Amino acid sequence: MINDPLRTFVTVVEHKDLSRAAEELYLSNPNVSLQIQSLEEELGTKLVNYSPKHLELTQSGEIYYGYAKQMLLLQDKAQQEIKQLSNVVTGALKVGASYTIGEYIMPFVVAEFAAQYPKVEIETSIANTEEIIQAVRADRLDIAFVEGEVNHSDIEIHPIMEDELILVVPNQHPLSRLPIVTAEHLQDQVWILRESGSGTRSFLNELIKEWGINVRKTYIFGSGQAVKQAVIAGLGIALVPRLIVRKELNAKELKSVRIKGKRLTRSFNLIGPKNHESSEAMEAFTEQLFALESTKIGQKRNG
Repeated sequence: MINDPLRTFVTVVEHKDLSRAAEELYLSNPNVSLQIQSLEEELGTKLVNYSPKHLELTQSGEIYYGYAKQMLLLQDKAQQEIKQLSNVVTGALKVGASYTIGEYIMPFVVAEFAAQYPKVEIETSIANTEEIIQAVRADRLDIAFVEGEVNHSDIEIHPIMEDELILVVPNQHPLSRLPIVTAEHLQDQVWILRESGSGTRSFLNELIKEWGINVRKTYIFGSGQAVKQAVIAGLGIALVPRLIVRKELNAKELKSVRIKGKRLTRSFNLIGPKNHESSEAMEAFTEQLFALESTKIGQKRNG
C-alpha cells in the first residue's frame, strides 16, 4: 500500500531497532532502510540517526512520528468502516496478558473469539504484570489482562473475574499436617517466589509486610508452572492462584493449607489505554470477554 513506508517508519521507532522492526514486518534490513530513506527524501530532511548501539530520532523525526501514528490510525479506521459495510469484523488485535492469565485463561478466550471472528488477526504477548502494563502505556498492545492493582492514570481498568490465592506446601512438609495455619506458623519458612514485576509476587510482598513474617530463604522462578513444580519437589512453600494448581491438588501432588481468618482474593483486570479510540475488533473482543463466564473458562481448564 501507499503507506507502507509510513508503517515501516513507525515500527522502527517503536522497536528502536532496525533489525527487530524488519523481523516484525517480514522485510529485509536493506528494504527497511530504503523505505526510511524514501521518506526522508520525500520530506527533504533526516528523520533517524543510526549508531551501532541505538537508534535516535532527529527533531524532524520526533515531529513526523506523532503525525505518522495519527495517519496510520486514520487509515486503519477507514479500512474498518469500509469493511463494516459487509458486516464482517476484520482487522488486527494485539492482546497481552500476565503469565497466570496468559497461560491458563487467555488461550480459551482467544479460541472462543477466533471461532466467531475468523477474519480478525490476533497477536498475543505474555509477560509479567509490570511489563504488560508498560506495553499498554506505550501503545504496543490494544488490550490486556493482568492480575492485581494497576495504579496509572492513563490506563482504563475493568475487573473481569476474581482470583483466589492459596498457600500450597509439599506433601511431606510439617505444615501439610495442619488443618489450618496462622501467621506464626509462616515464620522462618522457605518461600518459592515469582520474579519482581509479577502480580503474584507483589501481592505476597504486601502480605509478608502486613503480617510481619520473617522469611528464612527464598527461591525465585519466572513462571507459575515453575513455582508449583518447585513446591512439588519439596523446595519450599508458595502462595499461588488456585486455578493453576487444581490438577495437582486433585492428583495429591501437593497440598493446600488454609490460613486462619484469611481468604486471599484479588481481581483479574482488563486494561487498555485511556481515551484510546476503540476498533471494531476490540469492541467485539471486549463484548465476548464479558459474556464468557469465568466458570466456563475454569471448566475448560480442568476438562
